[in-house]
Order: sequence, then structure tokens, then C-alpha cells
Amino acid sequence: MKAQLKWTEGMKFMATADGQSVLMDAKAPIGTGTAMTPKELVAVGLGGCTAMDVIALLKKHKQGYRSLDVDVEITTSTSGQPVVFTSATLTFNATGEVDKEILLNAVHLSQTKYCGVSAMLAKAFPITYIVKLNGEQIGEGTAEFYS
Repeated sequence: MKAQLKWTEGMKFMATADGQSVLMDAKAPIGTGTAMTPKELVAVGLGGCTAMDVIALLKKHKQGYRSLDVDVEITTSTSGQPVVFTSATLTFNATGEVDKEILLNAVHLSQTKYCGVSAMLAKAFPITYIVKLNGEQIGEGTAEFYS
């Protein structure tokens, strides 16, 4: 993979990889806050990677999901620089006609085998997850990848 960043103005950069682009900016007063920050992009990358795994596995098992939302809650360090992520909690919210065990297994596989973003970040800080189906919590766990 190759990525490129081009300065546009102020603290704004256009990031491009594989022909796709996204704008990033810093929060005020350094930037204008008109786009996600680099750390926010890492957080949504974590959520996006695992969400795509789970949807792919639900499709494979022909589950009748209506929606899948992933909330990503990041805790950061509070003293000194740089400010870094110290933990993350992913909350998977699925709705529809989904077998509880298939959903739990899909999230577990994403967080132990498939999600490359989780695998990289779990080396730096703990990632936990909560799984909800139709508003009811049905499970929880920790991202654990083994080489």
C-alpha cells in the first residue's frame, strides 16, 4: 500500500491511497476543524475494518441483518506529549433476523483473526468489544491476535 498527503491550506491535507481521497484537518485554534483529524481517522479505520469483517461473515451465513453500527470509544493519555490512545471499546449494534451465535462468532473472528487494524492497534493498547442484537447485549470480549 502506498499513500500520499498533499498540503492544501492552513493545517488541511488531502490524503490519497489507491485513487481514493480524504481530507484531514486539525481542531481549532491550530486548524479549522473542517475535517477529521488523523487520530479520528485511525478510530474510524478501526471501526470500519471490523464492521466490514462482520458484514462479510453475516452475508456468508445468509443472515437477515437490517443494520450494523459500530460505536468506537477511545480513551487517550492525559499527561504529557504525545497524547496517545490507551484503550478502545467497540460496541457492535446489529438489528434484524440474525442468529445470536453467528453474530457473536463473526465479531469474535474479526477481533481475533481477520481485522488487520485491530491486530495492529491491539499491540499498543487493549481493545474490548460489546455485542448487541436488537438492543439487547448478547456478549463481550477482548481483541486477541496470536502470531
